[in-house]
Amino acid sequence: MADGSRPPGHEPVGPASAVRPFLVTAGRVANPASGRALPLETQVVATAAGLAALGRLSFERHDIVAACRLPQSVAEVAARLRLHLNVVRVLAEDLQEAGQLAVHLPDVAAAHDASVLRRVIDGLRAVPDSRGVPSDHD
Repeated sequence: MADGSRPPGHEPVGPASAVRPFLVTAGRVANPASGRALPLETQVVATAAGLAALGRLSFERHDIVAACRLPQSVAEVAARLRLHLNVVRVLAEDLQEAGQLAVHLPDVAAAHDASVLRRVIDGLRAVPDSRGVPSDHD
């Protein structure tokens, strides 16, 4: 927002955790089956089962499911909860396996489609700067 405030529901949840990230994930860094971490733009949303289990989830898992009542990216969840990105990636995979979080991976083909990238660039250039002038004008 122009005045520096955040839209309702998008404030950070609290202070950053003092617990080391490797303790939260028991030293895991990625899904061993895939060998890769979830992309930053992966969309996650709580399932009905996840919301029903909120009272039984502990600490960071609870916070992630509670924060994902509306779909958002893994990067947004990490920023909002002030958690390390890789912690959110690992816990999101755990929550998905438990049926408490739905994970929607980005379309890799669209990410490499030049026409999609061109439309994104054109859209960004059309966004006005603080003076109200689109960035594609001098």
